[in-house]
Amino acid sequence: MAGRRQRIWITRAQPAADATAERVRALGHDAVVAPLLAVRALSDVAVDLRGVAALAFTSANGVRAFADVSGERALKVFAVGAATAQAARASGFKSVLSADGDVEALADGIAARRGELRGAVLHPGAAEPAGDLSGALEKHGVEARRLILYETAPVTLAEAEAEALGRSDAVLLHSPRAAQVLAKLLKAHPAPHLRALGLSKAVVKPLARTPLAGKAFPPFPLEAALLNLIDRRP
Repeated sequence: MAGRRQRIWITRAQPAADATAERVRALGHDAVVAPLLAVRALSDVAVDLRGVAALAFTSANGVRAFADVSGERALKVFAVGAATAQAARASGFKSVLSADGDVEALADGIAARRGELRGAVLHPGAAEPAGDLSGALEKHGVEARRLILYETAPVTLAEAEAEALGRSDAVLLHSPRAAQVLAKLLKAHPAPHLRALGLSKAVVKPLARTPLAGKAFPPFPLEAALLNLIDRRP
């Protein structure tokens, strides 16, 4: 049963932010969409899949960016977590495996299957990824390449907007990068009564030293599991 009506701050980039807001409202809460990151696709990206045996995605944004520039859907996909895997399946990929963890877990999972790979692992993603997947794979002896498709930039919030958002009951975070931006924002605009709910342990890690009413993450990196945390108070 849902608890009291809460004001939930949605920080993820558009267009996914609106979809999350709809789910939050369906749970009986007020959703405030104020992304902390803006995703900007790079123009004239050349996609070279020669010698590529599999794709590795560390975010749903990476999946969507790749799907926008390439029609390839037959390659095996390794995803960092369930939400990214879900985005890959929704984009038409048939063979999708999820590490259900962070970048290191993804690298370990791919390395465990390196005997199945006849070529390189291509990592399509951001100019500044959350972790060094290619480097981690190379340490395991797996050939890896990066394909930069987009960049994420912090969104500048007006002073009054930042103060108002800090008075929300909870803030939803879908990436470590968003949590990093939030930590910096809350240093200037403290919000000790705000709860931070992250998609995974890695997502909330950048908030370790940020004074908050609470920090939580679900047992599985699925948005449905994340939203279940809204009505669960410690």
